Amino acid sequence: MEQQTTEPQRIFDTDRLIPTYFKLALPVVFSMVITLIYNLADTYFIARTNDPMIVAGVSLCAPLFTALMAMGNIYGQGGNSLISRLQGKGDRDSVQRVSSFCFWLSIVTGAVIAVPMLLLRRPMLGLLGASENTMRHAEDYYMVIIAGAPLVILSFIHTNLIRSEGMSTLSMAATVSGSLLNIVLDPIFISVLGWGARGAALATVLGYTLSDGLSLYFVLKKSKTLSVELRKVRVNGRELGQIFSVGITAALTNIASSVCIVMMNQFLLPYGDEKIAALGIVLKVTMVVQLILVGFSFGGVPLFGFLYGAREREKLKSLLRFCTIFLCGLALAESLAVFLLATPLMRIFIQEAAIVSDGAVMLRWFIPGMVFCAVVLLYTCLFQASGKALQALAMSLSRQGLLFAAVFLTATAVAKYQGFLAAQLIADFLSAALALVLYRGAFGREL
Repeated sequence: MEQQTTEPQRIFDTDRLIPTYFKLALPVVFSMVITLIYNLADTYFIARTNDPMIVAGVSLCAPLFTALMAMGNIYGQGGNSLISRLQGKGDRDSVQRVSSFCFWLSIVTGAVIAVPMLLLRRPMLGLLGASENTMRHAEDYYMVIIAGAPLVILSFIHTNLIRSEGMSTLSMAATVSGSLLNIVLDPIFISVLGWGARGAALATVLGYTLSDGLSLYFVLKKSKTLSVELRKVRVNGRELGQIFSVGITAALTNIASSVCIVMMNQFLLPYGDEKIAALGIVLKVTMVVQLILVGFSFGGVPLFGFLYGAREREKLKSLLRFCTIFLCGLALAESLAVFLLATPLMRIFIQEAAIVSDGAVMLRWFIPGMVFCAVVLLYTCLFQASGKALQALAMSLSRQGLLFAAVFLTATAVAKYQGFLAAQLIADFLSAALALVLYRGAFGREL
């Protein structure tokens, strides 16, 4: 491949910031929506078995999947942040080296973590909160997902890196294709073949396999700067530091989220598996709102990084102002709809009255915090895109990390179940306040 620099202006149209932002963000949002649909399809078809223990067993494994996402984000978001800034500088050779490194290291990482997690499946499932009633279903799901760990992790690499070159539509195509395959296979594997939780996991892994294949094709045939050549797998110490400083902080968000879900499941154990099943559905519904916000936040990362790398500070400030107003308004509208429709939304997935009732209450407590979540997501993305790892780390350990854990432990100690319901909303508010303080400190003179 010819080595040459790329003119930054040829990648993004920075004279039309808002249209460029939506051109990048909308395909990501659409990908998120399709991803949500297949996540909801998993929950829907599993719930159609009318066995709350299967619903609870699969729900218990949600932190496991989030942990694999975290591993992918080390190289996906860390690489995306660095590559976006390299694109802004026109450093094509470095883009090729970094993208090759991220591709191959993600495969190795997946293989390395799969082996011990398979061997330690029973202790891991116990840690996740599996009871005697849910262990069999949780293990069925766990074994398939972990066996496919390299494929799951790899899917987060190129869908992120492709966007750093402005090819959000192709990234969307890869994600949507895999998700649609998952949706098609879910009812066949879960209900027709009667494979239950194992079938849901297999459909998920096969969906990610298709996404991986399409992403690789796009890189090989469509990309002008990305590479997967093994001979180019080399990065210097500074580049490695930037990938991991941003990537690990992004991964910590997912890992911390997994730990928080485990904490909630463990707290609910004495209240019965039905409440765990209700929480599993509630988390999927709130994910609908959150992932749309994630799509619009992360969709702007390549443009944030490009503008920062190209030192176009005024344009970056203008874009950030627009995104803050837009995302907060969107979060408010989505949250109001979910709050009002909490009970009907629960009934889409399950008809058991106790689970519907518990879930509706949980939803109405969890969903108002999404306005604060929008601020947290946007400013976390800004910190990652600009390579400000310490601020990104602080945000990664706030809303669903150390700050949430502190709030959760305090609230449940003081108010028991009511504290459980209120903890996320309180943590969301405090995390948004922290985001604004960190922004002032990091960009006060620059923006």
